[in-house]
Amino acid sequence: MTSTNSSKIIAASRTVIPVILSGGSGSRLWPVSRKSFPKQFWPLLSDKSLLQETAKRGLHAGLGSPIVICNDAHRFIIAEQLREIGILDARIVLEPIARNSAPAITAAALLVAEKDPDAILWVMAADAAIENTEKLIEALDCAVDTAVAGYIATFGIKPTKPETGYGYIERGEKLAAVPDAYHVSKFMEKPSASEAAALIQDDRFSWNSGMFVAQARTLLSEIQTFEPEIYNSVNQSVKDRVTDYDFERLATESFSRSPDISIDYAVAERTKKAAVIPSTFKWSDVGSWDALWELTPKDPEGNATFGDVFLDGAKNCYVRSDGIVATVTGVEDLIVVVTKDAVMVSHRDKAQDVKKMVARLEKEKRPEAVNHNRMYRPWGFYESLIQGGRFQVKRIHVDPGHKLSLQKHFHRAEHWVVVAGTAIVTRDAEEIMVRENESIYLPLGAVHRLENPGRIPLTLIEVQSGPYLGEDDIVRIEDIYSRQ
Repeated sequence: MTSTNSSKIIAASRTVIPVILSGGSGSRLWPVSRKSFPKQFWPLLSDKSLLQETAKRGLHAGLGSPIVICNDAHRFIIAEQLREIGILDARIVLEPIARNSAPAITAAALLVAEKDPDAILWVMAADAAIENTEKLIEALDCAVDTAVAGYIATFGIKPTKPETGYGYIERGEKLAAVPDAYHVSKFMEKPSASEAAALIQDDRFSWNSGMFVAQARTLLSEIQTFEPEIYNSVNQSVKDRVTDYDFERLATESFSRSPDISIDYAVAERTKKAAVIPSTFKWSDVGSWDALWELTPKDPEGNATFGDVFLDGAKNCYVRSDGIVATVTGVEDLIVVVTKDAVMVSHRDKAQDVKKMVARLEKEKRPEAVNHNRMYRPWGFYESLIQGGRFQVKRIHVDPGHKLSLQKHFHRAEHWVVVAGTAIVTRDAEEIMVRENESIYLPLGAVHRLENPGRIPLTLIEVQSGPYLGEDDIVRIEDIYSRQ
């Protein structure tokens, strides 16, 4: 573990800040990954989510807590997942609108530069998988030296197959200032199958990992040079940011003026300061179910399984069930994914096309395209159990010490039955304690609130009745989480 110790020495003498970008929806991993709870929050490869694994890399390298750039809807999920791995002081920065990676990285660089323009950002996506942490840290050591020399370093991953889903980097001349680092000759977009087959025969080419290491001042200088509109709009948005609960919320009006563009197009492909570190750690963007099959341990028949799954005569399949039992018989090279509200079956060769089906479902306005049956909220979660024409039954879980907003509905009444824990219910002018096996009725129009005052989770069954049961029939009067 010599490399880990050397990283800690570097970290002690140079400020290196992990920056995690968590804005993707991961639609090619539908139906597990959806906009309401995308792939970075799922434990797809271990007992930790991809976000947690990403954050832990900074800890392994001896670095401090990260900056996480995300959207408003996921802020409490991210805070909770970081808390679970012992990171309590991350800076969670909220984008008011999705504007791709260049504005997000610009915001992070501006925030870092407020304190130390020479500090180094290690920019990572929240949803990649990396093995061989020691080799990663060795490459990071080299990337930090490259950043100190004034370059924007990226990691070039040695290809293991002719992958058409990744971008490629062509290595140029050696960097005089840093051993083991090279100038970037060019970046290439995702190639065709024949182009990819040729590229992996040339050792000058590597996969583009999408990670960047650079000083804040270097990033900002290049962004200001090539994309002044991004720099100006994001700079104003950072200046006008506000603190919201434990989060930093970028100003909406100025941020929305920023062009929607990736850091690759905005800077990496145009700058003279791009450098690549040839790297041998295993990396994947976990961009499809086929990629996940490759990363998952397999049985002697080449099958990778997760959950309540039974196979008979299946070969080289990926089968996952997050809900009911899934059985697969006598097939090869299939992907079968079962959730509580959807089933997806695809040939492994067509794994990239799942995204097309998601687009079709969105066009048909199917809620399954974007929302899970279980919806997470700052106070816990709820999930629909039964839905009829004028009624719906939900399970509601409230974490200890949390409470829902003070609210009312115009179109539905509610009946709550507590099945575990104790609730304090506000109903108009009353405040009522409801214990396990007790219930309470909330008539249409009643101002109400649910709170868990105890030390164990509160679980209740909610029966809604009325002509309209949509989630937008909520008028929030007061909310400790600053939701509208």
